[in-house]
Amino acid sequence: MGLYIQGMGVSVSEVDQNKNEVLENRRKRALFRCTHRGMKEMDILLGGYAEAHLPLMNETELSALEEFLTLHDQDLFAWLMGSKPVPSEHDTKLFRDILAYYKDA
Repeated sequence: MGLYIQGMGVSVSEVDQNKNEVLENRRKRALFRCTHRGMKEMDILLGGYAEAHLPLMNETELSALEEFLTLHDQDLFAWLMGSKPVPSEHDTKLFRDILAYYKDA
């Protein structure tokens, strides 16, 4: 039994469990978005990275991935393939981690 939060009617363990469920649901949505991009090449690239890394991502890292997923496939693909320079605002730790994941493969 967890610590009871007076006046809220819930225990700390229930709050933690709900937070974990919310995070897990976000991970599932992100995985779906990574594997259903609209461009098969991006499905493979982002899906492979997501399957390997999503289970260990914290809230901050997951938020960065969710923001990354708002970018256009054509731009992402060109940046990942090196055919276009990556704008500085998108040259993030996440972007470099995705590149490193495939360079090490």
